[in-house]
Amino acid sequence: MATGYVLINAKPGMEFEAFQIIKNLGNVVDATILFGDYDILVKIVADDMGTIARTVVDEIRQVEGVSDTKTLAGAEF
Repeated sequence: MATGYVLINAKPGMEFEAFQIIKNLGNVVDATILFGDYDILVKIVADDMGTIARTVVDEIRQVEGVSDTKTLAGAEF
């Protein structure tokens, strides 16, 4: 099981609309609107990091209003 956290910037005025779509995407287990350097924080859980990467590239980045993402991979010890 792999976990990834995605920090998302949205175009001004599009934050809530992007959030509403992203929170319902496959593999997204949590989403939060933020104040600060990023607009949305998303937690993704999947079988492997490849699936997380595909979720970010093929789904999250395609949402209207998303302007930038930064993905952080959860560490397993």
